[in-house]
Amino acid sequence: MPSIFPFTAIVGQERMKMALILNAISPQIGGVLIRGERGTAKSTAARALAALLPEIAVVADCPFGCHPRRPDRQCDNCRERVNQGEELPVTLYRTRFVDLPVSATEDRVVGTLDIELAIKKGERHFEPGVLASANRGLLYVDEVNLLDDHVVDLLLDSAAMGVNVVEREGISFSHPARFILVGTMNPEEGDLRPQLLDRFALCVDIRGIHNPHARVSILERTVLFERDPGGFYADWQPREHELSQDIADARKMLDEVTYSQRDMFTIAGLTSGMQVDGHRADIVILKAAIAHAAFNRRTYVTDEDILVAAELALPHRLKRQPFQDTEVQFQELAERLDQVRQEAADQTPEMQASGETPSSPEEKKTTVTR
Repeated sequence: MPSIFPFTAIVGQERMKMALILNAISPQIGGVLIRGERGTAKSTAARALAALLPEIAVVADCPFGCHPRRPDRQCDNCRERVNQGEELPVTLYRTRFVDLPVSATEDRVVGTLDIELAIKKGERHFEPGVLASANRGLLYVDEVNLLDDHVVDLLLDSAAMGVNVVEREGISFSHPARFILVGTMNPEEGDLRPQLLDRFALCVDIRGIHNPHARVSILERTVLFERDPGGFYADWQPREHELSQDIADARKMLDEVTYSQRDMFTIAGLTSGMQVDGHRADIVILKAAIAHAAFNRRTYVTDEDILVAAELALPHRLKRQPFQDTEVQFQELAERLDQVRQEAADQTPEMQASGETPSSPEEKKTTVTR
């Protein structure tokens, strides 16, 4: 992809890149919201991630890019063909990058059913929308804070459920809608409602880099890329290929990663100690920690995985006073993690006495259900 700036060539912004990588490994995490000022590589990173993702097998003639061997990830049409004994044709293609315009309407997003055709001829005809194009790809929403709240709700619902169901006049059609959701916004132009903000699994606040040496690197790489995109990409291709393979390997390892009861206590202790409302943050931290462990080729979750996941899952969920910087509160995370671990150790005898699962790292682990 010579015309796309390489993901591995982006200078700094490590937290943003990690949030994107974790969602690429496990889209079930639920997407990432990137908040930052203009010119901080938000859209560049999203496009670059899609360009380096490994190829996937799809049903060749299906507009939804259904999984050829997973009936639970197929549209109504593909399932009907399989039930009729047809062998689905398979092909490989690169991950799609779908850009959702701010002016998108509900019908444009979810697709439409031709009611007239259904009434006159008894045929069910579905006109695919953006969610169909984004299935098994990356859906990018720039200026998500300017998008209609109802449309944002639809996107988040589909990202969480992994399926899009359209019903009109008693006629329904469903197709898989599993995608990596990436939203970007400039807080200076307004914020999302708290209810919508919480629905984004991960959130990263980024700023321009002030280190002179790093800024020089940005200048040099940008000039080289604009002068010779193909040559610049070729120079970074080995690192792009390595990261792409790491993501592919981590995807295969997800089902092997285990976690203990003590890990769950640690997560619950962190979120309750930070006074986080609801339970979505706990679930997100666990899923992200598992993906981070797989990315680091581990089959078990560690404190590092939990801490990285918490740094990405909590920024938009912490209760802040006016003018309070969220980043400052993250300095407490490592200390809070040690405190929670100590509380877990103190409670171990009580847990064992009550017959609960042991929680030390060496003891029995629990396999995640995705």
